[in-house]
Parts: sequence; C-alpha cells; structure tokens
Amino acid sequence: MNLLMVIFGLIAILAVVGTVQAFKERNVLSIVFNLGAAVVFGGFTIATVVFQGYPPGL
Repeated sequence: MNLLMVIFGLIAILAVVGTVQAFKERNVLSIVFNLGAAVVFGGFTIATVVFQGYPPGL
C-alpha cells in the first residue's frame, strides 16, 4: 500500500499541474477531468495517510 500511495500522490500532483495548464489554454473538458483526478487521487492519498499513518502500519 505504501508504493501505491506514493504513485497516487504523484498522479494527484500531476493532475494539479495539468489543471493549471488547462486554465492557461482555456480547455474546459481538460479542467473538469484534471480536477476530478486531483480530487479522487488526492483524497485517497490523504485518507490513507490519516487512517494508516506514514509509513503505514500492518
């Protein structure tokens, strides 16, 4: 779960970067999907840290 959390955290960060670029290009569909990905993957990462701690316990 530890490596999966790191990967999902990186995806969330890249989704935020993509959202900023989408705002610059004014691409509405890209903004929607990037915000959705950032919320889902970021929320999962934060929830994992809160409930299992970092590094996660067994």
